Amino acid sequence: MTLAPPRAARLALADGTVYRGIAHGAVAVAAGEVCFNTSMTGYQEILTDPSYAGQLVTMTYTQIGNVGTNPEDDEADHPFLRGFIVKELFDTPSNWRAREGIGAFLEREGVPAISGLDTRALVRRIRDRGFQNGVLSTDPGFQDDAELVARARQVPSLEAQDLVAEVTCSKSYRWTDGGWAGVSGQLPSAPAPDPRLRVVAYDFGVKRNILRLLVDNGFDVTVVPARTSAAEVRALSPDAVFLSNGPGDPAAVEGVREHVRELSQELPMFGICLGHQILGLALGGRTRKLKFGHHGGNQPGKDLATGKVAICAENHGYAVEADSLRDAGEPVEITHVNLNDDTVEGLAHSERPLFSVQYHPEASPGPHDVRYFFDRFREMTLRHRAGETVSGAQIAKGS
Repeated sequence: MTLAPPRAARLALADGTVYRGIAHGAVAVAAGEVCFNTSMTGYQEILTDPSYAGQLVTMTYTQIGNVGTNPEDDEADHPFLRGFIVKELFDTPSNWRAREGIGAFLEREGVPAISGLDTRALVRRIRDRGFQNGVLSTDPGFQDDAELVARARQVPSLEAQDLVAEVTCSKSYRWTDGGWAGVSGQLPSAPAPDPRLRVVAYDFGVKRNILRLLVDNGFDVTVVPARTSAAEVRALSPDAVFLSNGPGDPAAVEGVREHVRELSQELPMFGICLGHQILGLALGGRTRKLKFGHHGGNQPGKDLATGKVAICAENHGYAVEADSLRDAGEPVEITHVNLNDDTVEGLAHSERPLFSVQYHPEASPGPHDVRYFFDRFREMTLRHRAGETVSGAQIAKGS
């Protein structure tokens, strides 16, 4: 049998650098902001995380695709990232859960990918110079370096773009599935705790594993679009509100912070990633774009109350400015920081039941060091429903 020759691919950066490699997935020309993720596992969850909307994602781990893909590990209905960049794409999976190889998955989902380039050199360039826009072409008819660089220089910045509008749901829905518990009959299954609590989850690009863990922690979950008003949320009679992860510039998500500010006066609230940033904005803070962001499963998050450091999964290009929280006039505490750059990783209100974290306690496949935040959210909601005066700062500190 004669194998077809590999298709050529190009990745061009706005600074004029061009990387040549092998094409995979969809035949397309894709433009976006080039970022890198340092995780060694979980590439399918990364591919289907809506927080990557508008980006070309580079994996630092050398071999991607070994365990194939399967429907259970999708974090959304389909990928929202613009393209995928790897050192070596391994398209003969060896895993009992695999239903499809990564090449077929990328092609079916319309995602162009490139392999065979020096990803270490690419990552160093982004690390040293910061985020860059780029163009990835797997189209045989568009492989001219100069044309690709010219197009990369015309790609608009993600700043001030409301990418949440691209990923949020179009209408409300109930979510009832809990976490995957392995093969039926092999693992003991613990029932979700009682009483059930009603939570409204704002969908800014929510990952499914967040919803699964809310269910596992005794919440009845209603997911609502990002622009849902405070009045519409109240009409659902929730016990609490959850603010999800999502892509891009939090300051560009128009109108949402006003609804969050209004609801934060009345209901317990927990935010993750973009939800954390939006809560910070609603409380009077500001956000800023990071040089190259935090993307990976090995970020050190320090709990300022205990001094303990957890290994965290993160995926964000923006951070809440610590000084802006101190100047906002609200009694807000910074509860966690990233040890690599001291950016804000957690905040909590000292008087009201509000707290948030920048990292991902729901991370699938892991790490699971900070999954206890879902327990704390339940405890805060129960105590508030019982009429107790409880603050996010108390809960975030485990008291």
